[in-house]
Amino acid sequence: MNIFMSFKMALQSIWGAKVRSFLTMLGIIIGVAAVIVLVNMVTATTLEMRWQLESMGTNLINVSISRGGWGQTRSVSIADIEKIASDNEDTIDTVTPIVQSRGVAKYGSSNTTSTLYGVNEHYSTIRNRAVSSGRFLTESDVSNRASVVIIGEYVRSELFGTQNPIGQQIKINNEVFNVVGLLKQKSSSLSQGGEDDCLIIPYSRATRLIRNTNINSFAVSANGADNMTAATTAIESFLYKKFKSDNYYTVSNQADQIDTIDDALGSMTLLMAGIAGISLVVGGIGIMNIMLVTVTERTREIGIRKAIGAKTRTILVQFLIESAVVSCMGGIAGIVLGVGGSYFTCKAMGMPSVPISQQTGVIMGSFLFSAAIGIFFGLYPARKAARLNPIEALRFE
Repeated sequence: MNIFMSFKMALQSIWGAKVRSFLTMLGIIIGVAAVIVLVNMVTATTLEMRWQLESMGTNLINVSISRGGWGQTRSVSIADIEKIASDNEDTIDTVTPIVQSRGVAKYGSSNTTSTLYGVNEHYSTIRNRAVSSGRFLTESDVSNRASVVIIGEYVRSELFGTQNPIGQQIKINNEVFNVVGLLKQKSSSLSQGGEDDCLIIPYSRATRLIRNTNINSFAVSANGADNMTAATTAIESFLYKKFKSDNYYTVSNQADQIDTIDDALGSMTLLMAGIAGISLVVGGIGIMNIMLVTVTERTREIGIRKAIGAKTRTILVQFLIESAVVSCMGGIAGIVLGVGGSYFTCKAMGMPSVPISQQTGVIMGSFLFSAAIGIFFGLYPARKAARLNPIEALRFE
């Protein structure tokens, strides 16, 4: 008997016991679908986090200075920040100090507490925060300590509703500011504490508003991705000379953060796939169990075939193929269910859908593993069928 005939007989046997065959496949279907859904969810999370990092700005480097303990006021000056930029013009494009605090914004009878950022005119480029209406800060605003503010979409909704905020005056910590710009919405949904819950004013005005002239952080945009490492090294070198220790500052860039995320989520992907793979093993045990039942039911058939000249190898191959076909059909059904489930789950959770091109590896891996499970767990029943004594098999009732 050739392979084609064995395959045909396997399909006939499966079709002849449809409910039992489906129940046999169910473990494989669930296992494959679980692997694909879990791995795709981790991949979607990775894509979302990478997108969020990249949306923060091009070639971004963040610098944070430790405030120190009691009585200590470690910080950098505007002169320090300007010197870093001027001494490394070949690797650093722009730089902005960041003075961060909380601010209570009021307009009429409405008020909201938001994150206050004191920055310069380069912040919109460095952090990729464009305005949807009005304008951003200018060099003149910074040098003149102008009382102007750019607000986020959440602040607009809390203070103005649907009203145009441009040209209106609001109070921040009881001081009057003119609204000159509205930032483009970044988050898919507005929420307090989110990226759209912010107030942006000149850093020169912010230091007076919060009565603190210390600058403990600044952001840098490197001259291209190739210069990220050189720019980071230059900043670290300057800060080390200033503080005589590398314990008082943190310099992080996008590339490092993305690599860290990829490493962490890569390990999580393997963990999730391993957990879901247990379902495939359980499904394989179910296949072995059903195939053993099938061998018992078809003992007389096996005896007749061996009596008329069927070889042991032929019987072995037939039952192995039947086991593999059951497993592969379950694998295909699991792939369809897993891909569809991943798509709708990502949509429901507001995460980016994973492109099919990025799912190819896990799909092929799941299918091949399901086929291997079918062959491995089908081997014992197939060997048992092939080794039946034809005389005893013919006597079997």
